[in-house]
Amino acid sequence: MFLKNYFQSSCVVVMFTLFVAILECVSAQENPYIELAEWMQPLPSRALGSVSGVYEDAEGDYWTTERCGANSCLDRDDVSPIHVYDSSGRWVKSFGDGMFVWPHGIYIDVDGNIWVTDARGDDQRGYQVFKFSPDGEVLMTLGEAGVAGNDPDHFSAPTDVHVAPNGDIFVSDGHEADSGNRVLKFSSDGQFIKSWGTSGSAAGEFRVAHDLEMDSQGRLFVADRDNNRIQIFNQEGEFLEEWGQYGRPSGLYITDDDTIYVSDNLSTEENNPGGQRGIRIGDASDGTIKAFIPEPPLDPGDTRTTGPHGLYVNGLGEIFGADVQAETVRKFVLR
Repeated sequence: MFLKNYFQSSCVVVMFTLFVAILECVSAQENPYIELAEWMQPLPSRALGSVSGVYEDAEGDYWTTERCGANSCLDRDDVSPIHVYDSSGRWVKSFGDGMFVWPHGIYIDVDGNIWVTDARGDDQRGYQVFKFSPDGEVLMTLGEAGVAGNDPDHFSAPTDVHVAPNGDIFVSDGHEADSGNRVLKFSSDGQFIKSWGTSGSAAGEFRVAHDLEMDSQGRLFVADRDNNRIQIFNQEGEFLEEWGQYGRPSGLYITDDDTIYVSDNLSTEENNPGGQRGIRIGDASDGTIKAFIPEPPLDPGDTRTTGPHGLYVNGLGEIFGADVQAETVRKFVLR
């Protein structure tokens, strides 16, 4: 019994020491970026609200979702939440007024179509996924306006979209810890194929399925935010592995060379002991972390949302982070 207790205690000590070493390694990672302040010009008629997503199109313009000059589009039907900026940060156009309650994720597919999720709803709008043409024409709608649910025809709180090379559509659903928390798969024409997941912390379960990305192998990465992990699946929903080293992930982006960028804008000592907010940069093939852009530390007890929420990385390695609290898109460039 003595030896059993000894080895168990030793194992705990070794595991704790390893965990501390990993945290110290992450904190010590070189930061090769600096922030380019105020790169985006103001809108012509008003200030931005909470900015949740950003994505670049093939022409080099940047598309953003924000919440109608506030943190919700309720009672703001004459305000557009989708905006386009050119590469210099100059506003180009806006659209989407009267269509959304709480715009969340944005994604642009290989054909240049823009996908936007609405993660909340009222009795007329919300709980939907929209596919737009670059001119703002609605090409497809998934979900029923104003009706939340966990069946194939409804969403509880859709957060993001990713379209696979074969055209299959993946949607993460479940912005609240006790909501549907699943991933849904549709054909290219919007026909439901399958879904997987429920609320929980076991493999294949989620607590706030918040963002989606796909690597060069076709593996689907899910930011399982309130479980402080990334879960990885094949495209049939088979669980492959999970990574806890990237903090409390809100935003994901994977480049063509399988460099993964992960934003953590919510870690506190209460929800992720030892975690540090910032952007972690690593290798999507094995999960190793190579660089870290830290957020300035908060005062003790401060639980505000800070730092990038949604992420995009362009071909120059420049990082664009949609910041809900700061109500802007932050730009980080290599030193």
